[in-house]
Amino acid sequence: MTTVALIPTYQPDCRLLDLVEALRARGVEGVVVDDGSGMRYRPLFKLACRFATVIGYGENHGKGHALKQGLRYIQQHYPEDTVVVTVDADGQHDPADVLRCAQEAQSSHDTMVLGCRSFEEEGVPLRSRLGNKLTREVYHLVSGACVSDTQTGLRAFPAALISFLVAISGERYEYEMNVLLACPAQGVEIREVPVTTIYEEDNASSHFRPVQDSLRIYGGILTFAASSLASFMVDYGLFWLLSTLLVTWGDAGVAVSNVVARLVSASFNFQVNRQLVFRSTESLYVTAVRYALLALSILVANTLSVLLLVDLLRLPAALSKLVVELGFFLFSWVLQSRFVFQGRRY
Repeated sequence: MTTVALIPTYQPDCRLLDLVEALRARGVEGVVVDDGSGMRYRPLFKLACRFATVIGYGENHGKGHALKQGLRYIQQHYPEDTVVVTVDADGQHDPADVLRCAQEAQSSHDTMVLGCRSFEEEGVPLRSRLGNKLTREVYHLVSGACVSDTQTGLRAFPAALISFLVAISGERYEYEMNVLLACPAQGVEIREVPVTTIYEEDNASSHFRPVQDSLRIYGGILTFAASSLASFMVDYGLFWLLSTLLVTWGDAGVAVSNVVARLVSASFNFQVNRQLVFRSTESLYVTAVRYALLALSILVANTLSVLLLVDLLRLPAALSKLVVELGFFLFSWVLQSRFVFQGRRY
């Protein structure tokens, strides 16, 4: 069985040469993707050709694009029983760990093996420790799966998964998170293999851009937040108007206002989330039924909560509505991600 190390790289240093040479010595074939590094780096890539296949293109498109280009090349030039291991070019992955992950991936046809680092060891940069903790908690909420290292670039899988992987959206760092989100949704098992934690020079060689790339990685929840905000404005505005007009009805007026406002805003929210946020591929009928069941459950709980705050705490109806909506935001996001829009494009 052939093992191929797929190495996306942008403006690398001599550690790339050390990596491909070490992998070749262990019987691992390398496919290096030059993600538009420029003429200055041509000599280094020419040296890398002694130990690996080097492909590339003129302009920088991002890590996700480079990975998908490499996957297409492997699909066309290697046998179907090949095991692919994605490896970073900056010296963070021990060649021995590459082999361990590959061996784990050989045992299953539909498994994504992650080489997971320990973030409790001395020398791990603070930004990496905090970033991974936040990302894995968000990932768990969205997918329901538990992964200890969502940011690892060391991943092994059989070539049979290549068609699935190249169809996942994302051109830069968000692509790797999209892969992790797509795997549980499509029934691809995720396994973890503990690997050596290596950070050289406080991870200074990384091309990860904290602001831009974090926005890409968390794009899903940010889009959902924008959709929820727009729906909330419709809901809250209509509730305020109706509850003001029906103030003489007492609790009945509050309940009626909440139900009518929620029905209107839920219809709006369903269409936006289905088409833009989760980009569901399932039938309109299936997702509509799931959404209606969820919306009905939340409507009942929401209305009772608003009445509870109005009657027991004597809060104004408008303020009670605001407090309850903020509390239900995360709950709604999790259930829509896991239950309503299961089949979706990543």
